[in-house]
Amino acid sequence: MTGHDDHGGGASSGTLVLDGESLLVLAVLGVVAWTYLVLALRQHADPRGWSPWRTARFLGGVVLLAAALVPALSPLPTGSFADHMYRHLLVGMYAPLALVLGAPVTLVLRSVGPGAGRRVGRLLRRRPVQVLAHPVTALLLSVGTLYALYLTPLYAATTQAPALHHLLHVHFLAAGYLFAYALAGPDPAPHRPSVPARLVVLGVAIAAHAVLAQLLYAGAFVAVPGPTADRQAGAELMYYAGDFAVLLLALALVSTWRPVRARATAATDQPVASATSCPRPVHPNLPSQGK
Repeated sequence: MTGHDDHGGGASSGTLVLDGESLLVLAVLGVVAWTYLVLALRQHADPRGWSPWRTARFLGGVVLLAAALVPALSPLPTGSFADHMYRHLLVGMYAPLALVLGAPVTLVLRSVGPGAGRRVGRLLRRRPVQVLAHPVTALLLSVGTLYALYLTPLYAATTQAPALHHLLHVHFLAAGYLFAYALAGPDPAPHRPSVPARLVVLGVAIAAHAVLAQLLYAGAFVAVPGPTADRQAGAELMYYAGDFAVLLLALALVSTWRPVRARATAATDQPVASATSCPRPVHPNLPSQGK
């Protein structure tokens, strides 16, 4: 979770060097993973159980965060734009999706009392929370920030200010998690838009990512200092690896599509049609079936 300057780690040195900041990041991620694993193991006593696939996804997300936030684990030269893009993809797209598919909120709700669960439910139904968790809001916070980062001097500022770089990582992680949760999260989300509506938002995200990657590659309207080859390598990484991340998100979204309404309508239409075609006399002293 360091800045873009070379701290002696990464692929360029050829050795694994973990500074104090990296050790702190690994310690925090280790606590998060251990907490999730303990809560998941406790669910085995519950008749509903807990899917090991959810546990694997969440732990995979933690591993991806470690790969992104520890410079010594990067396969690219530390300080390059390609390395920056590699970290952004992991922090803002791949890791959030894996974490969301682990359903951590559901796991916590199962692990606490019913009173806490009701309070969380009331919180999720509040209007400000619904606006924040709306797919369009999540799209603006995730993709919109990318345009602000690369089309303004903000990116150059992050290379000189480690604190700003850390803050940017936190924002991308939160925005990426919110976007994956709003579109395909298995955790409860009252008033979530329909799957077709979320697919439209996902299509806009795909187009926005592609346009920005093309602008970065061409060097048009962007403010990314450094060698042209390095900028283009980062743009290609964003274009291809970003598309694959969006494809995974689309698969997760489509897997949540359950056309229950159509089946329910067909089921309820059948008795009505039968009753219409073959009406039965109703005794005047008996209540009607609709009541």
